[in-house]
Amino acid sequence: MSSTALHVVTGKGGTGKTTVAVALALALAGRGQRVLVCEVEGRQGIAQLLDVAPLPYEERRVASGLDGGEVFALAIDAESALLEYLDMFYRLGRAGKALDKFGVIDFATTIAPGVRDVLLTGKVYEIARRRGEKKDTGPQYDAIVIDAPPTGRITRFLNVSTEVAGLAKVGPIRRQSDAVTAMMRSGSTRVHLVTVLEEMPVQETLDGIADLESAELPVGHVIVNLVRGGLLDAATAAAVTDGTLDAAAVGAVLESAGLDATAGATLVAEGQGHLERQALQAAQRALLTDSPAQTAELPLLDGVDLGSLLDLAGRLREQGVA
Repeated sequence: MSSTALHVVTGKGGTGKTTVAVALALALAGRGQRVLVCEVEGRQGIAQLLDVAPLPYEERRVASGLDGGEVFALAIDAESALLEYLDMFYRLGRAGKALDKFGVIDFATTIAPGVRDVLLTGKVYEIARRRGEKKDTGPQYDAIVIDAPPTGRITRFLNVSTEVAGLAKVGPIRRQSDAVTAMMRSGSTRVHLVTVLEEMPVQETLDGIADLESAELPVGHVIVNLVRGGLLDAATAAAVTDGTLDAAAVGAVLESAGLDATAGATLVAEGQGHLERQALQAAQRALLTDSPAQTAELPLLDGVDLGSLLDLAGRLREQGVA
């Protein structure tokens, strides 16, 4: 029987992690396929991107996939997950809700962050195990995408069995964490790291790859986001670099066109800055190329709407991420 493919998307803040997670969900949703994209940080980033109402603690259809599938979304919060967990394993029902009113649930998930992660990932685990309407139809979702915590916390978030080892050696929480860890390490799971071509995000990505491999968690693609395309051809770039194309030369061209010649200095400075950024991108790209993970690239966009998300989805599919 087929299993649900799990794609975990992480990345340093500001790299566009949520945008990539939604685009990946759109890419994975083929004809007749159902994909769920989950967020676990309470930011409602998915709802904002897709311009829909804030997501509740239930699965909601939010978009059509790249070629006709369905994309559902879910915002998972630890408090709701714990209430569901208490009812599922201990049949507490209303008693669990009473604990919530007294602040016990918030207290438990705050002092034991490992338990919080078990609850968040445990909800994904339960959905992944859920069958379709007929017993022989396999999982309800063909794939699940998690908009996960940042790179610096991703290994602890996924490696929940180790994180709760000192808190629960037996019982339902321990069994749940072991089952979640087994799912995260399975052949149907991939952890994708989103970065931009800047020094700090690239270094954090490389450190994240090493941490994931050390914890035996499966690394997927490094998705390089917000890539700036080159604006100058080779000849123009060489002329700006060696000074052949200077402010005076540019100013003369502007003047001949009836424009302000003094803008020549500004244009040359912007050209030099652009070439410096391109050189920085090339240097950081080389570091990623030397890493063990496959890479994919997405361009810098003027804005993000459903059309541009579908464009990114197509690019992810073309590059083998989906």
